[in-house]
Order: sequence, then C-alpha cells, then structure tokens
Amino acid sequence: MEELQKISKAVGQLAEYGVACKLIGQDDRIYVINQLLDLLRLDEYSPVPSEFPEPLPALHEILDCLTDYAVRQGLTQTSGATGRDLFDTKIMGLICPRPSEVIAEFWHRYQKSSQNATSWYYQLCGDVNYIRRDRISKDVKWISNTSYGPLDITINLSKPEKDPKAIAAALTQVQSSYPKCMLCRENEGFAGRLNHPARQNLRLIPLTLNGESWYMQYSPYVYYNEHCIVLNGEHTPMKVSRSSFQRLLDFVQQFPHYFIGSNADLPIVGGSILTHDHFQGGCYTFAMEKAPILQTVSIRGYGQIEAGVVKWPMSVLRLRSGEKQELVELASHVLDVWRNYTDEEAGILAFTGRTPHNTITPIARMAKDGSGKFELDLVLRNNRTTEQYPLGIFHPHSEHHHIKKENIGLIEVMGLAVLPARLKKDMEALEKVLSQGASIPDESPLTIHGPWIEEIRQKYSPEKIKESPEGILRQEIGQVYAQILEQCGVFKATDVGLEHFLRFISKI
Repeated sequence: MEELQKISKAVGQLAEYGVACKLIGQDDRIYVINQLLDLLRLDEYSPVPSEFPEPLPALHEILDCLTDYAVRQGLTQTSGATGRDLFDTKIMGLICPRPSEVIAEFWHRYQKSSQNATSWYYQLCGDVNYIRRDRISKDVKWISNTSYGPLDITINLSKPEKDPKAIAAALTQVQSSYPKCMLCRENEGFAGRLNHPARQNLRLIPLTLNGESWYMQYSPYVYYNEHCIVLNGEHTPMKVSRSSFQRLLDFVQQFPHYFIGSNADLPIVGGSILTHDHFQGGCYTFAMEKAPILQTVSIRGYGQIEAGVVKWPMSVLRLRSGEKQELVELASHVLDVWRNYTDEEAGILAFTGRTPHNTITPIARMAKDGSGKFELDLVLRNNRTTEQYPLGIFHPHSEHHHIKKENIGLIEVMGLAVLPARLKKDMEALEKVLSQGASIPDESPLTIHGPWIEEIRQKYSPEKIKESPEGILRQEIGQVYAQILEQCGVFKATDVGLEHFLRFISKI
C-alpha cells in the first residue's frame, strides 16, 4: 500500500507538472493519469489529497521515482542508463503536445517575432525533457583568455554513459534501417531501441530553405544557448555547395537573431555525422564572430562586397553585403577555387590522386551593427594526412591529444572547445598533483598529461600553483585549445601565413 501511494503521488505530480507547464490542459489531467497507469501496469490509483499542496519536485525527481518502479517491475528493457532513458522518454511522450499543436503555436508566435517563437520552442523542449536540464547543469564551463580573445571551454557531461548491458543486448537485435539515422525527421515520436535513442518527446519545426523542406529541432546536449540543429527533410549526405550558402542565408533572413553554420563535408575536418545534411545554429555570439578583420581585401568582380581576412587562428575569409544573392555567388566562387587550390609551399594539396582534400566550413549571420547586412564566414579546411600526421595535418597534433583528439568541427572552429568527460576527473586529480608538488606515478592514467604538467610547473611559481591550481589548469587548457586551432589553420597565423592566404585570395 505504501508503494502504491508513492507511485500514485508521482503520477499525480507528473500530471500536475504537465498542466503547470501548459503541456496539457486541465481537462486532460484524468486522461493522462490513466495513460500513465496503463504504462506502469497499475490497476489501482490512490490520489494523495492535501489541504496545503506541496511544491512540485523537479521533473527528473518525478521521473526517477516512476522509472525506479518500472525497473523493479521489469518494465524496462534494461536496468541501466539506456533502458531507463527509453522508459522515461516514453513517459514524457504521454504529456507532450502533438506535433501539429507545436507547429501551430510556433508559427503563431512567429507572427509577433522570430525570437518569441524560438524562445517558446526552446522552453518547450526543456519542459518535455527532450533537453535534460538536470544533466546539462552538470557540464563544466569556463572562459580562457588567449591572444585571440576569450575562448569558451566546456567539458560535456550530459551525454549518458554507454550502458554495458545495452551494448550487449543490442548485438542480438535485428538491425533496422528505420529511421536511417538519428537526424532523420522520422525520429519524431520514435520509441527508440537499445542502439537508438527514444524520441517520443521530440517535436520538429518545418522550414523552407532554398525552396526545399528542412526541419529545426534543438540539440539535446545544448553546447551553447538555444543550440539548434536544422536538418534536411531527405536523408542525403553532407555536401557544402552553392545550395548550402543559399540555405544558410535564407535561414538567418527568417531568424535574424540566430547564427547558423555547416560542418565541412569531408572526414577529419567534418562533423560526427556526414551521412545526413544538416546545420547547427543558435542564439549565441562566439569568439570568432567578435574577432576583428586583420586585413581587408578586394575581390575582382565583387567590389561591392566587403571582404577581409579575420584575425583568428584558423583561416577565415569574412564577406559582408546587403545583397544575399551576390554573397551566394561569391561564396560559391571561393569554394570552387579552393576545391582545386594547391600551394605546396603552404603544405596544401587539393588532391591525392582522385581523393579531394579541400573544403569549407561556412557560418552565416546578420551583422550586429544594425546595417541589415548578411555576414558569411568561410573557414578554409584541408584533411590531408601524412606519415607524420596520420590523423590529419590540420588536426590536433599528438602532443595535445591528452586534452583533445577528436575532430575540430563547426562549434570548435568558432571558439567553443567541447572536451571529453574524462577531463573532469583528470583535472581534479591533477589539481592535487600540482598543489602538492607531487610527481605522477608511472602506472597512473594521468601520465598522458605528464609533459604538460611539467611545462606548467616551469611557467608558474610554486606559490601561484598552490594558490590557484584549478584556475591555472583551466587557463592552460584554454591555451592548448588555441594552439589546436592554430594547428587546424591551413594558412598559419603568422606574417608568412598571411602572405599564403593573400596568394590564395588573388586566385579568386
């Protein structure tokens, strides 16, 4: 009886939460409670009356209570993190508005302003637990000052750890091609599998970009404010082209308070998903956007477009114009020239045999100066490898892999480092190593940081290290990130590198 009351209370609290967040109406309360009872296979419900209603617990506490019960009753596919996530997402699907209702409300609010629409939509995605706020809040974030300005650093802890039981169970599952990937629009409402996340609480907003069907959603991991993903309605591979520039500029014209960009379309310099064409955007100002123009340039045939080399560790050509189609034409021309550009002195080869190496990471926004002009940043990328650099010449080099080994994609290009979760524990341990003046034991996994720690000791006095070991580690991680961006720049941030960059621009 005590357990029934506890679960009944949680069921009632979730229904109350849905009403309070306007996910359901008052008249939906009993219907939703009955849906929840069916999901939990409960034949009894014992509401807990209270003369003085208690404040509602946090959503994740209510869901934990219900999911704990489901695990005890054997209602989840596994008892681990994956099984729990599949089940609590199914719970939230019961109080999530229908797609048509979300779409109608979004465009109704858009009539007032695009910002009103996206703010409401972002709030909704958190309210329905698609964005798991309790996990996002655990991410570690700070800012490091560098010669390129303040860079954002984050250690992402919000992605759930792999569930060993789920990994084992997934091996016995029949492989499915539906949905074809995690970015396909068919994920909306999908129940998920042990090898594919549940999406009953995902709601998409349809958009028209370059006359095509695209969809907007938010990233469940939110690396920055209102981190959105804009995906092609068709499952088609990533491809940076003239159409990409048209779509990006169409988007910022519809949502002028957002930026939007595309990962490159080649391995090593591209994002983690190259099988489905998509962009990432949001309401955030990155360090690269604030970076000044190092040198203005004039491009023959496009004298009306403002152009310049950005003072940034990576190689960025910034274009500005009030005429959208002119920007599309010039950006397409830059891409075409770069695809085939070779400069052996600068270490750039366009092809190895028939394998292409050159591509672009483009970012679009409306200028913040009120001019009504479009801005397009074109970041030049090259994915060539050598025996010395098997993971990529313009990729984090091996001496920095203890901090970051993964691809440098769109978000990091703009000045936000997304670092692996392992660094949180490493930093906590390294703080003690530094503050105590101790050496790292040979058998310790921290040995990968050994040379870096010795460099820090040479750079700072023992008194300074004891005073602020955490602050020093954070600042030095920022310096490593700046060096990684320099390594990823095809034209180096030096006088010689600028000469190489201008030589390329002369070919445009």
